[in-house]
Amino acid sequence: MFDLSGLSSPVDFSGRPFHFIGIGGIGMSALAHVLACRDLPVSGSDLRLSHITRRLESKGAYVFNQQQAENISFFTHLHGGEATQLPQVVCSTAIGEDNVEFAEARALGCPVFHRSDILAALMNERKGIAIAGTHGKTTTSSITGYLLLKAGVDPTIIIGGEVSTWDGNAYEGKSDYVVAEADESDGSLVKLSSHIGVITNIELDHPDHYSSLDQVVDIFEQFVAKCGTVIGSVDCPTVRDRIQPAIGYSLDANSGADYIATNITELAEGTTAEIIERGESLGMMTVPLLGLHNLSNTLAAIAVARQLGVSFEAISQHLPNFEGAARRFDHRGLHNEILFIDDYAHHPSEITATLAAAEVQRSGKLPSGMPRKVVAVFQPHRYSRAFTLLDEFSTAFGSADRVIVTDIYSAGETNTSGITGEQVMRAIAQHNPHTEYQATLQEVTQTLATTLSPGDIVIFLTAGNLNQIIPEVMKAYQWVPQPEAALT
Repeated sequence: MFDLSGLSSPVDFSGRPFHFIGIGGIGMSALAHVLACRDLPVSGSDLRLSHITRRLESKGAYVFNQQQAENISFFTHLHGGEATQLPQVVCSTAIGEDNVEFAEARALGCPVFHRSDILAALMNERKGIAIAGTHGKTTTSSITGYLLLKAGVDPTIIIGGEVSTWDGNAYEGKSDYVVAEADESDGSLVKLSSHIGVITNIELDHPDHYSSLDQVVDIFEQFVAKCGTVIGSVDCPTVRDRIQPAIGYSLDANSGADYIATNITELAEGTTAEIIERGESLGMMTVPLLGLHNLSNTLAAIAVARQLGVSFEAISQHLPNFEGAARRFDHRGLHNEILFIDDYAHHPSEITATLAAAEVQRSGKLPSGMPRKVVAVFQPHRYSRAFTLLDEFSTAFGSADRVIVTDIYSAGETNTSGITGEQVMRAIAQHNPHTEYQATLQEVTQTLATTLSPGDIVIFLTAGNLNQIIPEVMKAYQWVPQPEAALT
């Protein structure tokens, strides 16, 4: 793994080229996009080209579809071999020192940075708004960026998900503000200095990097020490008691928080609530996202916007039009009255929250009046997480009518514990007897293609590659004859 220790030299934004090893990753591509939008020379490599890499190419980046040593010298050759054109090389934690481009960069003497170093340098240039927390970072940063953008603040936005408003996972604004996710998974959030820091919640989610919750809290405490103002959810006991944010937000009317959502109504179309700011009612608000967890995320974004002087009138006007981030309760299609949803949930708390949102969705009426059933399709992500949180996973699926569990997506980990997807399935089945095991994606596809019924809500829960089968499963139901009543 790439070393996260200190910088060998400062990041240079004056015109020296950047080369990203793994440029198509969701975090790497966002940084590359912002740099390319600044008309800086950007190149990168990725083994899998995608709409993300095509978007980068449209902004002027050079993208190679294979990793090879000569990619590092691309700008040197392009500019006649001038030594000053050796690029600044950017890596993620996943890049090992045996990577051919990494080794070539070291051999040539290129400055090599972790992606968090680039983000820290961008935020240090301006006023950073860093969105941290174990869960909800992408949604919270997306809503925050959206509200500030619509209110005319025009921030730069760097997030871990794609949003249709700015057609991707990054936007280069013209103001002094930068909205970005602060990633605790590898501890790199401690590099960020922020004008405003947000903490949505704190749990143990990455046992590959942390051995205890106390270690996670320590990282967040280091993050807080470099924030000007800290906004945090007091509904999370760890945030409330260990972090003690300067500005708190809550869904509990009796919490005494600075920002409170009350008089809450959950509907299949979204959530309405009254927003209280330091004891004064700002008015009613409509959130077009399902689930109380998303109402909490929205409350965090409102707190940030209000700190920057955005009126509640502007917030309440624009928020109902927010379409959400991709892969966050993302409606992929409705075929034969079967609703297909893609969701990034991979931690027990996230799964519980997503299935709670599905319960609200279940209340929506179908044209045929048929009852809805929730089918949860779960691909465990990382052996270390499945092993450490097995008890929590076992109780997270209680509200689902049917659960399908696949093999564990390794994310490059070695299975030192011997945990298997079948063991995860058996643990869940102790609490939900309607649980089955389908080891491979092919088996899941075949099962879903023949066993779903009109009215089902099928939720694909994964941070891995499970969602790749959604189009094929939907295809099996796209040409099913519809009842006559639905055609009239």
